[in-house]
Amino acid sequence: MFYLKVACIAVGGLLCALRSAEAADERPNILFIMSDDHAYQAMSCYGSRVNETPNLDRIAQEGMRFDRCFVTNSICGPARAVILTGKYSHLNGFVRNGNRFNGAQQNVAKLLQQAGYQTAVIGKWHLGSDPTGFDDWHILVGQGPYYNPPMKTPGGIVQHTGYTTDVITDETLGWLQEKRDESQPFFLVYQHKAPHRNWQPGPKYLNKYDNIQIPEPATLFDDYAGRGSAAKSQEMTIARHLNPHDLKLTDQRASFTEEQLAAWQQAYGEKNKTFESAGLEGDALTRWKYQRFVKDYLRCIDSVDENVGRVLDYLDESGLAENTIVIYTSDQGWYLGEHGWYDKRWMYEESFRTPLIVRWPGKVAAGTSTDKMVMNLDFAETFLDIAGAEVPKDMQGHSLVPILREEQTPEWRRSVYYHYYEFPGPHAVQKHYGVRTERYKLIRFYEIDEWELFDLEKDPHELRSVYTDPAYAKIATDLKQELERLRDQYQDDGQIVDFEAQRAKQVKLQLAAAFDFGALDAAVRKQGTIVDGWQGKAVRLDGKQTAAIVPTGEKLDPTYKPLTVGGWIYPAGDGVIAAQGGAGLGYSLFVHDDTLQFSMRQQGQLRTLSGPRIPQRDWSHVAAVLDAEGVVSFRVNGQAEGPSAAWGFIPSRPADNLSIGADSGSLVGPYETPAGFHGLLEDIRVYWGVLDAASLREWSTP
Repeated sequence: MFYLKVACIAVGGLLCALRSAEAADERPNILFIMSDDHAYQAMSCYGSRVNETPNLDRIAQEGMRFDRCFVTNSICGPARAVILTGKYSHLNGFVRNGNRFNGAQQNVAKLLQQAGYQTAVIGKWHLGSDPTGFDDWHILVGQGPYYNPPMKTPGGIVQHTGYTTDVITDETLGWLQEKRDESQPFFLVYQHKAPHRNWQPGPKYLNKYDNIQIPEPATLFDDYAGRGSAAKSQEMTIARHLNPHDLKLTDQRASFTEEQLAAWQQAYGEKNKTFESAGLEGDALTRWKYQRFVKDYLRCIDSVDENVGRVLDYLDESGLAENTIVIYTSDQGWYLGEHGWYDKRWMYEESFRTPLIVRWPGKVAAGTSTDKMVMNLDFAETFLDIAGAEVPKDMQGHSLVPILREEQTPEWRRSVYYHYYEFPGPHAVQKHYGVRTERYKLIRFYEIDEWELFDLEKDPHELRSVYTDPAYAKIATDLKQELERLRDQYQDDGQIVDFEAQRAKQVKLQLAAAFDFGALDAAVRKQGTIVDGWQGKAVRLDGKQTAAIVPTGEKLDPTYKPLTVGGWIYPAGDGVIAAQGGAGLGYSLFVHDDTLQFSMRQQGQLRTLSGPRIPQRDWSHVAAVLDAEGVVSFRVNGQAEGPSAAWGFIPSRPADNLSIGADSGSLVGPYETPAGFHGLLEDIRVYWGVLDAASLREWSTP
């Protein structure tokens, strides 16, 4: 009897497990589609005046359109990090483009994997590190080109031929058809490069809109008179800042095949002839630039719309549509000439707000819309809720499922918080944070201590700040209180979680590069005369030569690493001892006016620390040290000398080489030439990490 009971329990448990497995299989697939820089104003389901997007409209017509979806930080990489983590930029560590995403942290793909979902990401990634939490990935390298993209996979780089929007879709359909595990629900992230700058259209759309005048926005000639210095000092106007490459007035052939180039030249050759003969200037030239820019932008969207349609058709034909949630959004909004601008970054509405449309058969009523204030902060929580998985308490958003199901949500947020960090940086948009409510928007440009307040009901184009208007004094006070409440709620106290700096403290000492000039590989050694040195062989330089060059690669990557660079020098003047990187990122150790100096560039920002004096025509062992706390200091003959400075780390891998004896790439330091070294160099080394006393003594003692 006892055995019979156990057997029954076992069989019952098995049936329970089978029912659970069956239920898990019925959980919906999640297809998350994101384009790059797609303005809601350029979607016909949002009432576009400039284009039609019939395939994207299908999603809205068969589901829900969100009319007030906002982003936490209107810039590409940070938006992607927020979507993955469900946390504001200061907590996920990715606050500006050029940062490197910490893949070791919790993200929604890992949590969905644990919940039994098959996960994949295809297309644009743009987060620096490789994807984590995804079973498969096939991603653009960095920003990626518009034509013939190399794409990174777990197995290495794959070179594609074709238009990138088409290629990304081909790979997405290939994954659905050939790699999908039919026993699991899937979370598939399908992300386009388009319509990102510099807006290179696909072959099918090169001539679309040629004979059409695109309507201009009402604020194309905004003079910024109603706002402070931030709006006036930006560098993103159509009139002044679109360059010849953006306007297709320069050679675009870098990655084209001959067939693609012929089509491109045929399309743009005639247009350029028209421009050259026009003799435009002033407002007329701005109008021409607007038409040129916006038509290429819309042509890129046409390809996105077509390709999304290809995927929707496959879902319908395969029967997957019935149990697949389709979500379409952009990483943030975009200016289509509003305020005279292109690009994003601001808390003004066009870049703060992003499109969001969701189709969920059987759950979301067709043709619905909502004006609830939602954010990209909510996406990860929504994915987990859809999957029936627990939402971690440290995520900061809210699931959109109740809104999708049109349930009552009386406690839903009534204000949203924004924080942008990338200054100094491209387009010179000042750092700012702010709060938006149903009617008002308060923005603080905190490094220049300027405030702006807009009454969105009376001033929907945000042309006149009423911050100093006495009639709005109480509203400004109330909004400041709400702003502080949100900053406290989202734990934004001005500190940024720096995962990479934490990782820097764990870097093990490694000799990254060493230059023994008596036995240097011919491919590395460039110029100079080899002579007897202090204790071995040295290279003699006269300021016109580079002793050695090594390409920057994965093994020579200084990203968020402590470093030690230096060696034996016999100066007969000034010059660079070692430099890696260039005008955007890198470091340089050099002698100037008999003084040892170290420069570092981080996102183009140059810092230089002037150290101890070094005797001329005598041997000294010198080194600069960037320690695990991000503090720079000097060592001379093994002893600490001179000042120090807390600068942090180099945030990503420089493109320029490591060069010895001169700065052979774009210039890292404050000099205006390659600043070749005058004198002798011997035993130059670069370490990742800080040498212990014994190792430093071995290197610096003759």
